[in-house]
Amino acid sequence: MADFKERKPRAFDEIRTLEDIIEMLKTQFHNRKLNIKYSIDRIEARVNEYLEDNTVMLVTDQEYAPEDTITVYGLLDKYFEIDMKVVETRGPGYFQCRIVSMRKASRGRRDLRFKVGPEKVIATNFKISKHTIDITNFTIPTSIKVIIEQFQSQQSRLADIFKVDVFQPGDTIIERVKKTQKTVYIHDFSNPDSLAPENENFIDLRDFLGDEGELYLKKGIERGYKSLIISPVTYITQSEQPIPFAYIQAISKKEPLTIEKVLEIKELGFALMDRIRDANTLMVPVHQQIVDISLGGAKLLLTDENLKKYIIHSKGFVFDIVFKLQAPITIYGDIKFTFNDSAGNMYVGVDFAGNSSRKDEMKRFYSIIRPMEVEYKSRLIKEMKQKNR
Repeated sequence: MADFKERKPRAFDEIRTLEDIIEMLKTQFHNRKLNIKYSIDRIEARVNEYLEDNTVMLVTDQEYAPEDTITVYGLLDKYFEIDMKVVETRGPGYFQCRIVSMRKASRGRRDLRFKVGPEKVIATNFKISKHTIDITNFTIPTSIKVIIEQFQSQQSRLADIFKVDVFQPGDTIIERVKKTQKTVYIHDFSNPDSLAPENENFIDLRDFLGDEGELYLKKGIERGYKSLIISPVTYITQSEQPIPFAYIQAISKKEPLTIEKVLEIKELGFALMDRIRDANTLMVPVHQQIVDISLGGAKLLLTDENLKKYIIHSKGFVFDIVFKLQAPITIYGDIKFTFNDSAGNMYVGVDFAGNSSRKDEMKRFYSIIRPMEVEYKSRLIKEMKQKNR
């Protein structure tokens, strides 16, 4: 049985009465076909009879075998869906249905979507995060924790107390570092002027601590502290979204830590992030089919087991779109839905939410896809004219 999971449902409104729905079908879909939702090959359907008890007769492919409900969709000024309950199966592909509800999208579809074949375009070079880093529960995967522990051990010589840890609630200064993504730097605990920030990239401890600033310095001196650096480590996701998940803390008990030491620790934070990202990224260089595409998204057919294993738990992924006789275009796909059919294939719908750092990548993508869109529209209009003759 097929398994459809919608990650980001559409926004719907304008729920209509049964009479409105039937009138719309009679007047605006008399000679137009609907489509059945959750069908891979875009199965078409049409209403060919309206019965006195307000049920309808729905005709579709003879091979189509629904359970107890059918959802059809179409396009007027906006996308809409109609839920129907199967009252009786009258024959192969012929169902008596009762209309349950109708939903209309709050906004129109952004771009025209059209089918493409593997001879024109393919998807390849998938980069997927093995684990989703979730800062809400203050935990990280074991594999990433091992990297952090190794990094802490390797860099422990940098200060008398050197610590790398994920953000935890409880310490107000640590929480401030997480919130602002700025650095704490106290050059000398014996000098109150050290609470002043070097520039806007540092937390102003005078303002943040207020009257408690002197007490904070005093407690540091009692612990034997001479100087302190707390620098955030920000994880950058595949979609280029920053996630503040860890910090580096260096404490000297002998001599002041210099601003050069601050810059060194910041650079180490970038290096740590790169190590974590590399370890957390799976590269799958297989070719997979793009079923349909638009200026804003695509539907992919995935058969590779590694891809299916990780994508089902992922929010999105980076991949290359390769048009015939063109260089690859690297882009980020934000997953909108996944669909597993009975044959074990996975269909994934993605929005193009980002692109690679290569100059003019999206401009090049649009220059290729727009002529294809125009060609598809022309062919569609021609086919509709021929049907109406």
